[in-house]
Amino acid sequence: TAASAGGRSTPSGRLTPNLTNTDNESQEGFFSSDLDGSASGRRRRPLRKTTSPSSEQLRALQLKEGSNTICFRVNSEWQGTQLLTANIYLFSPLAKLVISDVDGTITKSDVLGQMLPRVGVDWSHLGVTALHQCIAVNGYQMVYLTARGIGMATTTKEYLASIKQGEDMLPPAPVLLSPTRLIESLTREVIRRNPEEFKIECLQQVRSLWPEERNPFYAGFGNNSHDETAYLAAGVPPARIFVINPQGEIRRGGGTYCWASYPRLLELAQEVFPPLEELAAVADADGGATALSDVAEPVEDEFKSFNFWRIPPPLLEADEAPAEKEPP
Repeated sequence: TAASAGGRSTPSGRLTPNLTNTDNESQEGFFSSDLDGSASGRRRRPLRKTTSPSSEQLRALQLKEGSNTICFRVNSEWQGTQLLTANIYLFSPLAKLVISDVDGTITKSDVLGQMLPRVGVDWSHLGVTALHQCIAVNGYQMVYLTARGIGMATTTKEYLASIKQGEDMLPPAPVLLSPTRLIESLTREVIRRNPEEFKIECLQQVRSLWPEERNPFYAGFGNNSHDETAYLAAGVPPARIFVINPQGEIRRGGGTYCWASYPRLLELAQEVFPPLEELAAVADADGGATALSDVAEPVEDEFKSFNFWRIPPPLLEADEAPAEKEPP
């Protein structure tokens, strides 16, 4: 972790892990690049706050693929030593991301989904854990996206980790929250009613981590038109945007609600979310790749059997020509 990698606290209580530069000087400010001084007493330039560490800083962490835990140690005169932990995820360049909203998508409604779990009431959609677990087992990476403020990060993660339906639980995955304060987040979602502003910007930042020719987004789950707008703007394929209402009915992007639900979608999971390892097996049989990382970009959606069999077959010439009347 960053804390155990060696560091010291500034008088303000901020943890600044030590990094060694080319001049063998101890440089403060692991997540700030506007420092020019060390312990020598030289005056420092003002800090520039950022939520995006540089590539050099990330390489210094020596991340492993998957989840990595980072710990910040904060020393204060009033509260003593406090620890703050978070996770940094390292994904494969070929990772396929499935985005899921939280309030109204995993829970049955936006408001009650935040209140009832606090008093021990399970307010999650039936079958959501089994479906998400199946998606993760098939090789896709779940990502939870919510417009909740960053101050609710701990309660949100604890809630997602506590959902259990039978033997199934939600797979562990990144939880992306709004970096704004609680009041600003509520104003944007309840008063201005445009939570897609944050979600679009957040997903576009995630998209920018991949080359332009490789779209990491495979599917998205939401509960209203705002989520659908955000997913479309980020590049999620429209055919795999699923919108669920409080009754548990699911529609695809741009469609109407039908009898489909999470349990019904689970029955079709192997077709909608085919195991990614099968791509490696097919490529190996055709002459070469032996691992998923060696497989080229999958076939475009319109050429897959899932969409092919949904398209009505074209009319034949005999069907288009008017039928000739038989002579009496």
